Amino acid sequence: MADWQAARPVSDNDPWSIFRIFLRLGLTSFGGPVAHLAYFRDEFVTRRGWLGERAYADLVALCQFLPGPASSQVGLALGLSRAGYAGAFAAWAGFTLPSAILLVLFAQGLAGYGEAVPPGLLHGLKVVAVAVVAQAVWGMGRSLCTDARRLAVMAAACVAVLLAPSAWGQVGVIAAAGVAGLALFPQTPPADAEALPLAAGRRAGLAWLALFFVLLFGLPLLAQLTPVRTLALVDAFYRAGALVFGGGHVVLPLLQAEVVPPGWVSGEHFLAGYGAAQAVPGPLFTFAAFLGAAMNEAPSGWHGAAVCLLAIFAPAFLLVAGALPFWARLRGNGRMQAALAGINAAVVGLLLAALYQPVWTGAIHRPADFALALLALLALMVWKLPPWLVVAGSGLLGWALGFV
Repeated sequence: MADWQAARPVSDNDPWSIFRIFLRLGLTSFGGPVAHLAYFRDEFVTRRGWLGERAYADLVALCQFLPGPASSQVGLALGLSRAGYAGAFAAWAGFTLPSAILLVLFAQGLAGYGEAVPPGLLHGLKVVAVAVVAQAVWGMGRSLCTDARRLAVMAAACVAVLLAPSAWGQVGVIAAAGVAGLALFPQTPPADAEALPLAAGRRAGLAWLALFFVLLFGLPLLAQLTPVRTLALVDAFYRAGALVFGGGHVVLPLLQAEVVPPGWVSGEHFLAGYGAAQAVPGPLFTFAAFLGAAMNEAPSGWHGAAVCLLAIFAPAFLLVAGALPFWARLRGNGRMQAALAGINAAVVGLLLAALYQPVWTGAIHRPADFALALLALLALMVWKLPPWLVVAGSGLLGWALGFV
C-alpha cells in the first residue's frame, strides 16, 4: 500500500486539481496510447510520486488486459484512486475534452463549409489514414503475433471479418478467438502476479460489472424495441467501446460498420475525420465526438458529439471500477491469459481487414495516392515525424495533387 500512497500531496487529492493536471496532459500528449502511458509515467511516477514503478506497471497491465482505451483507463484509475468517482471523471474530462472539442469543430467546419474545403485536402486526410493504420498493424503484429499459431489466428480473423463485414460478425470473431486461445496457447500464469495496491470493494466491483453486461446485452434489445435515434447511437457506440481489444485504432472497423452502412456518416467524412484524429492530442476514442457531430440526422453537432463520446467511454469506466478488486485473481489465471492471447492476435486481423476495407479502398485510387501513402508511412515509421505534422503535410500534399 505504501508504494501507491507514497509522496501524496494534499493539493492533488481534489477533483479540480486532478482536472487541471490531466487537462495539461490532454493538451500536450501526442503520439497514441503508448506515448500517453509514457507521459503518465513521467507525470505520476517520476514527478508527483503518486505511485511506484511496480504499482504503475501493474495498473497498466490491468488496463491492457481489459477491452477499451488503455491510456484513458489508466487515467480513470489514477483519478479514482485520488478522489473517488469525482476524481475519475475529472481525470477523464481533462484528458479527453481538448481533442474532442477540436474534432467537433472540424466536423462542424466540414458541415458548414464543406464545399469551400478543397477536395484534395480531404483526400489527403483519407490517404494518411492508410499510413496510420498500416503502422498500427505492423506494430501490433510484431508484439502480438509472435509465432505461427498467433499468425494463423490473425489471418483467420482477417478473412472472417472481410467475408462477414458487420459489427456482430466482428464480435463473433473476437469470441471465437478467445476460445481458440484456450485450445492453442499455454495456460501459464505470469510468475510476478500481484494485487494492485488500490482499495475497492468487491461488492461495488460486482455491481459495476453487472451494469456493464446489462448495458451490453440490454441496449441492442432496447434499441430494437424503441425506435429512438439517440438510443441507437448509444447502443452502437457503447458496443464499440466495450468490445475493442488492442487500443484505439481497432475501434475503426467497429465504428465504420456501425455508422457508414446505415448512412449516418458518409464514408468520405468518416475517413477524413479519422485522419484528422491523428493530428490532435489525447485518446483516439475521441473520434467518436467527430462522428457524433458529423451525423447526417439529429442528434448531431454538439449534442450528437456528447452522446457518442459518453457512450463509447462508459464501458471503460465500468470495467475499471469493476475489475480492480478482482485483478490479482484474473492476472494469475492461466486460462484468462491464454484466451487473451487469442483475442490479441484476432484484433490484429481485424485491423488488417480494416486497412483494406474501408481505409485502402476508400483512399487509394491512383498511383499518386499510393505514393502519398508510402511517403506518409516512411515519415511515421522511419523518419519518426510527429503524427500531427504528417497529417498536416499529407493534407497539403493532397490539396496540391488535386491540381495535377
